[in-house]
Amino acid sequence: MEAGLYIVPTPIGNLSDISLRAIEVLKYADLIAAEDTRHSQNLLLHLGVTTPTIAYHEHSKETVADKLLERLAQGQRIALISDAGTPLVSDPGYHLVREVQAAGLQVIPLPGACSVITALSASGLPTDRFYFEGFLPAKQTQRRRRLEALANQEGTLIFLEAPHRIVATLEDMVAVLDVGREAVLARELTKTFETISRQALKDLSQWVADDPNQQRGELVLMLGPVLTPPSQVLDASVRRILTLLAAELPPRKAAALTAEITGVKARELYEALVAQKLDEQGYT
Repeated sequence: MEAGLYIVPTPIGNLSDISLRAIEVLKYADLIAAEDTRHSQNLLLHLGVTTPTIAYHEHSKETVADKLLERLAQGQRIALISDAGTPLVSDPGYHLVREVQAAGLQVIPLPGACSVITALSASGLPTDRFYFEGFLPAKQTQRRRRLEALANQEGTLIFLEAPHRIVATLEDMVAVLDVGREAVLARELTKTFETISRQALKDLSQWVADDPNQQRGELVLMLGPVLTPPSQVLDASVRRILTLLAAELPPRKAAALTAEITGVKARELYEALVAQKLDEQGYT
């Protein structure tokens, strides 16, 4: 291992979700900078890692950063980990990365577990364009104002939320955003009670409010883009071709063939089919 700051992802739940390279780095590093050393000790013990640790978090970052920079300048190898997942995603680690780079020292990232990407991959929502917001403001007025600012953001929106605020946040989303959106709650990913549910936004909000079990654990909340009703995109002849083909073929294939016949973009046709399906199920 060469000298530098190693960005090491750790499991978000299942302890088997750590790479062989990550284990090697943790074992042979000179020091591990952890968000919470007490929390990380359980993982390190499980992996048989005895490397010394130091706390690096929001309240200690300024004093600890200087110590870490000094050790890196001496040619040491330091691994940066968070409580779970990939460091620097919704935690203060980027300040350290900037300082290390400014000092002309090396930053070496490792790929690995990340709750945001894990949730998105299983959401069934568009993945070609997405926006990660992280945690919304805790107070309703500021939260609704932020949601209003995000209303026209293109692509899938991804949020993290605390269990005690998930019901209020979903209610605000229903009140502020277009309720024609699909929404996905990914809860306790990779853990025993993992739940991934995609519903119309208003229905997901009601489902979570009615079931206290969905208000527990680690939560990732995602919103799909606004679904345009088919009548606003397609004329009658195009809609008839699309409907006939969709009765015999998978939605994407039906959209692709209709696009070849009519010249309408396949993506618009596919979105029209999804919106039509939601409308048939009573999602308005």
